[in-house]
Amino acid sequence: MSNIKYMMTQIGENARAAARELAFASAERKHAALIGAADSVWKRRVEIITANSKDLEYGRQKGLSAAMMDRLMLDEDRIHAIVDSLRAVAEQADPVGEVLSEWDMASGLHIRRVRTPLGVIGVIYESRPNVTADAGALCLKAGNAVILRGGSESFHSSSMIHECLVEGLTKAGLPKEAIQLVPTRDRAAVGEMLTMIEHIDVIVPRGGKGLVGRVQAEARVPVFAHLEGICHIYVDKAADIEKARAVILNAKTRRTGICGSAECLLVDRAFFDQHGAPFIDDLIVAGVEVRASGDLLSIKDTKQAQPDDFGHEFLDMIIAAKIVDGVDGAIEHIQKFGSQHTDAILTEDDATAKTFFQRLDSAILMRNASTQFADGGEFGMGAEIGIATGKMHARGPVGAAQLTSFKYLVDGDGTIRG
Repeated sequence: MSNIKYMMTQIGENARAAARELAFASAERKHAALIGAADSVWKRRVEIITANSKDLEYGRQKGLSAAMMDRLMLDEDRIHAIVDSLRAVAEQADPVGEVLSEWDMASGLHIRRVRTPLGVIGVIYESRPNVTADAGALCLKAGNAVILRGGSESFHSSSMIHECLVEGLTKAGLPKEAIQLVPTRDRAAVGEMLTMIEHIDVIVPRGGKGLVGRVQAEARVPVFAHLEGICHIYVDKAADIEKARAVILNAKTRRTGICGSAECLLVDRAFFDQHGAPFIDDLIVAGVEVRASGDLLSIKDTKQAQPDDFGHEFLDMIIAAKIVDGVDGAIEHIQKFGSQHTDAILTEDDATAKTFFQRLDSAILMRNASTQFADGGEFGMGAEIGIATGKMHARGPVGAAQLTSFKYLVDGDGTIRG
């Protein structure tokens, strides 16, 4: 344990020193570092896939679910997506120094509020090795140093991707300590990160309820919480049937292991009485286990839902389903069982959609669109470090701009206060 503490202290001190240099690093150098990292990832893709095969074997031995194994797996297409993400972040406008507002005072002062880096960010995440690239890139873009603690399952893949990020930093003349990966699977390192108030300015947990719960309970460092994605889709009486069928099937089956995957389907009773629920048949044909209640159990091959199926993040080919009484019933259900991540309404009625948007307070609310779009890349951020479900500072997809704070720059001309 003492060795872990010493190692983390050294990592923290190195990160703090790097953050001081990054605070005034030019946009051009940060751009060059990210492009260099992207080039390195693509050049070394065979090595990364080889490292990933070790992680997949480790995951199989641990008995990870099919959805979690999918999260862990890298192939050439997914590595290409990592490269594209690094390049997309590189091409974004640099947020550091952006003037958010400015004004003059009668006293003669000119005041500007400008974006400034947060400092050192700690990111604790599970399984998905692409988070190593996304988190490293976004923190760097925003002028922050970052300490990455990936999941034990993705240890080899993350290590290889981290080497590529460091190669980009070095070639651009930036400190290699700007992006550090904790080089151990020992869970004691997580405990140390949560108390490193002298070295880390904010912690971003990205993972399941167990991880996020531990971070929130034990952290002495401020936290941007990325909680469960208990995403709901409500089919209103004014929904377009064909749109509903396409959206629901995509929202559940495109990738079941991501936080934007739909976990609960709510159907307006008026819609069901008139049209039935053909989208449930679609899900069953696609191999989804539909755990239904009430009248939805009349649909062939549905299974009886248990009470704890509602408010559950399956991350698998499973969805809970229930009939509700209109938009009010849907809102009541989501307020009780949702995680304030992403919830969607399918309707052609503007007034109903407005009610849904006004009365729910999820970080992301959608209309006639798949919840799988709950992703920073799809929001034009290039990538994301997570979906923040809290209400302080950053909320929703956390991109580079959300990884900044601000400071006030005040200009006078020998101005004194009377």
